Amino acid sequence: MVTRPIEISNLGPLSQLRTGRLRRRLVQLFAGLVLFGFSIALMIRGNLGVAPWDVLTVGLSRWLPFSFGQLTIALSFVILLLWLPVGERPGVGTLANAVVIGLSVDASLAWLPVPDGWAAQVALMLAGVVLNGAAGAIYIGAQLGRGPRDGLMTGLSRRTGRSLRLVRTLIEVTVLAVGLLLGGTAGLGTLVFALTVGPLNQFFLPWALVRQPEPAAG
Repeated sequence: MVTRPIEISNLGPLSQLRTGRLRRRLVQLFAGLVLFGFSIALMIRGNLGVAPWDVLTVGLSRWLPFSFGQLTIALSFVILLLWLPVGERPGVGTLANAVVIGLSVDASLAWLPVPDGWAAQVALMLAGVVLNGAAGAIYIGAQLGRGPRDGLMTGLSRRTGRSLRLVRTLIEVTVLAVGLLLGGTAGLGTLVFALTVGPLNQFFLPWALVRQPEPAAG
């Protein structure tokens, strides 16, 4: 049995909208973003460590009078400014990513209870990591543009000629260090996330990928 390769398009914003199955892709995009925000909230409530970018957001929340979700949105737009020198182009999914995930995190934290006991914390953390991997594949698979953080990684990789793995590692180590300096906390969940989110994305993406033909000329 021959497995088709995973093909993530690199189309511009208008071309993304001109390819087929747009209604299905928009629904998938927003479902993935809402679930992604929910997965972050699960890890926060688990209180065993969050993803490196979220460590930075937690650190910022200790200094700025805004909610986690509000800071997530603000940080996303700051990161988008860094796209300019690396030549990345935002799509519909990029802008939706910058806003929807932050709103979803705050809405989820408003009703998720604080877990009682270590076992419940571990369960929330593990559920958050697995759901994060699946949700990331769902919104990436909609093929409507990379998120701000993913686009920074791909743009820097293209500009520097370095591998995506190296660039991602350097970015996440940097934001983790800055987040810790600002008062953010890391833990078991941070380690589990770092080791598993890539393989989880890779596992779920073939199921979520909406394969697209090239848009018609004209």
